[in-house]
Amino acid sequence: MTVIALALHLAGFLAPALVTALLLWLFAGFWRGGRHPGLTLGFLMLAGAAVLFAGLAYFGRDGKVATYAALVAVQGTLVWWLRRR
Repeated sequence: MTVIALALHLAGFLAPALVTALLLWLFAGFWRGGRHPGLTLGFLMLAGAAVLFAGLAYFGRDGKVATYAALVAVQGTLVWWLRRR
């Protein structure tokens, strides 16, 4: 596998976490400012990536609906917690 192919596979694997984080970040209003809006987006992306890697390790394959449900639950809970702070 070439480096470019590896990068494309990794980008495709992380795309759900990144898109979900960006949409939650936008709709929660973190972009308007407040305390460290870029850091908030980074936390959401890292949490989503961790969930996807944990799902891959647990199930042994990518694309399970349970992993995507956990992704939404973890990122949603994190947004809720960050909004309350």
